[in-house]
Amino acid sequence: MRSVYIETTIPSYLAAKTSGDLIVAAHQKITQDWWQTAQDRFDLYISEAVLAEVRAGDPEVILRRLKLIDKLSVLSVNEDVRALTDYYFKNLGLSGKALADIPHFAFAVSYQMDYLVTWNCSHIANGEMIKRLIAVNAIIKRSTPVIVTPEELLESLEDY
Repeated sequence: MRSVYIETTIPSYLAAKTSGDLIVAAHQKITQDWWQTAQDRFDLYISEAVLAEVRAGDPEVILRRLKLIDKLSVLSVNEDVRALTDYYFKNLGLSGKALADIPHFAFAVSYQMDYLVTWNCSHIANGEMIKRLIAVNAIIKRSTPVIVTPEELLESLEDY
């Protein structure tokens, strides 16, 4: 099966109350639909970075998020993840809040994930960011996972 790195927005959307914002509510519904079959279709992984992020905030929501991901494999920080994180800090040209997303790239690349699934379209599933990541990974001869939202993996190609 294909490997999928689950970024923090996925358990966050699954655990949150339905949003009053129509777009966010639609993303939540799409995430729920994808989640129903994702574990049958993909090998799902989170990282220590995701665990740290889901453990922040409202205690009730934290419990819901942790319950959703409790059976997923956790990718550990290793020397390669640290080195990639440093490299991306220096070479991706990110600043401000976007810097917090760099470890997700490092984990997904280090562990050679097929996909990185996220709803963070500002800093991760962003065309300009993806081009930068592909370019800096090419320099160090590393593969870049396909970065998508759950909507892009809703249906299997086998369904056609």
